[in-house]
Amino acid sequence: MKNLIFQEKQLASGVSVSSMSENRGWWIKPEPADHSFFPPKEITQIKALACQLPAERGIPLSRFSITEIVREAISLAIVPSVSDSSVWRWLHEDAIRPWFHRSWIYPRDPQFMEKAGKVLDLYARQWKNQPLGPNDYVISADEKTSIQARIRKHSTAPVCPGEPMRVEHEYTRGGAWTYLAAWDVHRAKIFGRCEAKSGIKPLDRLLEQVMSQMPYKTANRVFWVVDNGSSHRGQPFIERLQTKWPNAIAVHLPVHASWLNQIEIYFAIVQKKALTPNDFTDLQAVEKRLLDFQTRYQQVARPFSWKFTRKDLKEKLKLVSDCIIKQYQPTASQDSTTKELLPWDEIQETTSAYAYT
Repeated sequence: MKNLIFQEKQLASGVSVSSMSENRGWWIKPEPADHSFFPPKEITQIKALACQLPAERGIPLSRFSITEIVREAISLAIVPSVSDSSVWRWLHEDAIRPWFHRSWIYPRDPQFMEKAGKVLDLYARQWKNQPLGPNDYVISADEKTSIQARIRKHSTAPVCPGEPMRVEHEYTRGGAWTYLAAWDVHRAKIFGRCEAKSGIKPLDRLLEQVMSQMPYKTANRVFWVVDNGSSHRGQPFIERLQTKWPNAIAVHLPVHASWLNQIEIYFAIVQKKALTPNDFTDLQAVEKRLLDFQTRYQQVARPFSWKFTRKDLKEKLKLVSDCIIKQYQPTASQDSTTKELLPWDEIQETTSAYAYT
């Protein structure tokens, strides 16, 4: 572009064409020739390759990198040659990133939607298609286990200009607490206590701590959202809860759905703000930190901005079901080293699904 502008200026100045031809402004350094045109078929085959697990093709890798995809594409004769940047650009178009991975647990409960939907309805102040009354409350509860007192062998050095806080790596173990907590979803009230271990009796003490207070003591209904931990699992917990507090209703999340329990959000805040880095003088200091932070947090607490609804869950489960179960068709058995690519007419149907699973 600069060379073209230079030519225009030369012409406007009246300099002869012959003199311009000798001027270096006319010389345009040839840029490296771009690679030959890649047909859509080849690009889509490379995307499909990136969306397969290396083990399915008998490749001794845990996941693909750009370099490995290029190497495999060439060895399969998809293309004679291709640059890493070209492959990255094609994968980026469909948000395909095989070098990333995420740990997850597939929902196995056949009633996952039904059980989780009840909890999401409660967060939205609904129960059995009816709005909650002004004297109904929703409590999210769980325990955070094994909170250690790590007694550092040297004192922690505070922040100074140009230096972060420095925490001694070596420590001795000073014991551990189980922190049981309950969160009033709509009133943003937090209740908690430290116990030597988890179990039915420690949980009953937390229940007593909450249910003996107003307004829960005289409430119409108090819904307790819990997971499937051993101290509050199944029908025994439901019966034990209602025997002692008739206005209390246990609502169990499905297995592997603690991410839908709002108390886990509070636990994450506690971990980040009160327990990291873990540096305490003794076990009593841990308890004091937890309870003092609980009081401090209560002063500014507001209900969590929960936007995940039953509809969102339904769409998420449908995506998992459609993309993982129905559409994901391995091209080779686990004990096979077959390297055949997906047929061309199937690639377009599967590539987009792989990209977002």
